[in-house]
Amino acid sequence: MTSRALLVRLEVKPGMEATVEDFLVTARRQVTQEPQTRAWFALRFSRSQYGIFDAFDDDAGRNAHLDGAVAAALRAKSTELFVRAPVIERVEVLADKLPATPPATADTKGLLLTFRAKTNHDAQAEQFVRDAQPWVRDEPKTTSWFALRMENGDYGIFDVFPDQGGRFSHLTGHVPRELATHALSLLGSIPDLTMLDVIAEHFQQTGDATG
Repeated sequence: MTSRALLVRLEVKPGMEATVEDFLVTARRQVTQEPQTRAWFALRFSRSQYGIFDAFDDDAGRNAHLDGAVAAALRAKSTELFVRAPVIERVEVLADKLPATPPATADTKGLLLTFRAKTNHDAQAEQFVRDAQPWVRDEPKTTSWFALRMENGDYGIFDVFPDQGGRFSHLTGHVPRELATHALSLLGSIPDLTMLDVIAEHFQQTGDATG
């Protein structure tokens, strides 16, 4: 399974949105040359905020990506395209679901959910997101799913779907119901849920898709 990830947020200058989308689509071709980048997603969070989520087996893979062509291009174009320098968050992957083969239909929708654990309940929060893995394995339209520990110590879930119907099925499925059931014992903050669009994606197949 993957164990490391990056979440990159890009605040785009007004009028540069189309240019940034073209840049991200083009970046996919560079990522295909990175054998240690297991999964890569170019994202649109809002009209002016874009981003990248990518996952790796280990620190070596993540560091190789940070030293690679996409990161270099982001740095080179930072002043031209972005309001501020890209915000790069190093994330730990606690559990994952990856497709056995590249999806026949490209994913277009995604979710990012983050929450803070209740005081002295970090172990329970971590176990909850880990235990969600078998539930999402049974969701055919949840193409990829990652349980996360964020850089600031919060917990999270990032997942992608081929369409709005797949995302809706997940939002009405087992994981949200269980989270609501255990909210009083697990959550130290109101969960932050972001619905996002997937602009481009890439998977590096290794033969182990379930983590």
